[in-house]
Amino acid sequence: MKVVPRCGENAVTAPDPSLYARIERAVARGLAQTSAPDEAYAIALAAIGVTLGWTFGAVWEEDESRDVLTAVQTWRRDPTAAEALAAMTPQLALPRGTGLPGQVWGSGQPAWIHDVPDDGRYPRAKAMAESGVHVALCFPIRSNRGIVGAIEFFTEEWQEPDERLLECMDSLGSQIGQFVERRRSEAAVRHSEARMRAMLATALDCVVIIDREGRVLEFNAAAERTFGYTAEEAAGREMGELIVPPSLRERHRRGLARYLKTEQPRVLDRRVEITGMRADGSEFPVELTITRIDVDDGPLFTGYLRDITDRKQAEAELRASRTRIVEAADTERRRIERDLHDGAQQLLLGLALDLRLARNSVGDDGKVSSLLDEALEDLAEATKELRELARGIHPAVLTDHGLTAAFAMLVGRAAIPVTVREVPAERFDPSVEATAYFVAAEALTNVARYAEAEGAVLEARRAGNRLVVTVSDDGRGGAAPGSGSGLRGLEDRVAALGGDLSVHSPAGAGTTVTARIPCASS
Repeated sequence: MKVVPRCGENAVTAPDPSLYARIERAVARGLAQTSAPDEAYAIALAAIGVTLGWTFGAVWEEDESRDVLTAVQTWRRDPTAAEALAAMTPQLALPRGTGLPGQVWGSGQPAWIHDVPDDGRYPRAKAMAESGVHVALCFPIRSNRGIVGAIEFFTEEWQEPDERLLECMDSLGSQIGQFVERRRSEAAVRHSEARMRAMLATALDCVVIIDREGRVLEFNAAAERTFGYTAEEAAGREMGELIVPPSLRERHRRGLARYLKTEQPRVLDRRVEITGMRADGSEFPVELTITRIDVDDGPLFTGYLRDITDRKQAEAELRASRTRIVEAADTERRRIERDLHDGAQQLLLGLALDLRLARNSVGDDGKVSSLLDEALEDLAEATKELRELARGIHPAVLTDHGLTAAFAMLVGRAAIPVTVREVPAERFDPSVEATAYFVAAEALTNVARYAEAEGAVLEARRAGNRLVVTVSDDGRGGAAPGSGSGLRGLEDRVAALGGDLSVHSPAGAGTTVTARIPCASS
């Protein structure tokens, strides 16, 4: 900005050079007494204004959201000084290049002016005249982010421009800006830490932060309640010996060491279910998620843990309930099948015997014998349908002879060739055998109806504590898992026993249905 000198009989000589050192000392002492940015501005304004003997001062800061400067602090020599300026300044928002602060903000250079012209660039010209001030000094506030504002002073006395004073103020602007920026950064860190600690304290999940050595740095209130240690007791201890059961500690330590060496994560940022240990040594199921935090002195790891004992108990109760329902249904199926076999089916067989006796007794009576022959044929068809119905409800051969005989019956009734590769000879729990049978029956029915296959393979094998039943075909494939009500029902039935059912059906490459059923020999 252009400096406009003005001399006259009321002009005051430039400040004594010793004032510069006194101003710098006054500002430095004031800043050392506070850590609050707003107080720092107030102290700097008073130190400079009083030492120079000026009338009014203001600090302007950038409002980044609007790209304007606004006054965040003002100072007056006394309560009655520069009333018009003091009233108008806080109300303004100055764009870059407008007003004395806006021009300094734009140019980045300190400025010294006399009597501001009354035009649009200086919205406070009239207020300056009413306040009786004639000389204005303004210098930029600098920080690591650049020029972030300006500080201005006004006086009623005519003064000659002082380049040395402008240089001094320019230097102070940088010191003040750096101080305020540093204090605000420190305050932001403190607030961030306070928020983090408040979040940790109120979090419902356990939060445990460890360093690269596995030592506990943070242990929130939920972790205290869950594991039975206070945060003070947990701090500095190795997490492995604190909350990991002895049987899993070496695995935990090897996993941490492997990750630090290779940085190839296996459980990082994933939800896993593991076992935790309380202070009294009792173990319980927990859900764990681990995240990495990068800091200057090496990575930290935050574990979010949740006691899932209640959930596991609820899941176990649900599985037990579903199993009881399946077992009750199977029992009822067997009862209905036995009733049909021993009741209606035997009655029909007896009726067939009576009809044959009647047929033999009528001899060659054509009309009567013809009616009896038709009745015998209808009765034979009804008996066959009843037998099929009984087998569909629950095959007696499964109850009496197990999976080998039941699968042989399925293969014998199949509409396409079926090869049986393996079937365990041992007997299983009735619910397991019934589920395996109905999986095979439904899968073979689907092959016959939809697969356009030339053949299928049925296999059942024991794999640890599971019975694995597989039905595969050489058909057209492309089956959508879960698309049919039959397979969805089987999924529910298998899941009720704690197992799972999968369908692999690539287009043109056949379909494989696999059921994995938890089992125990009966």
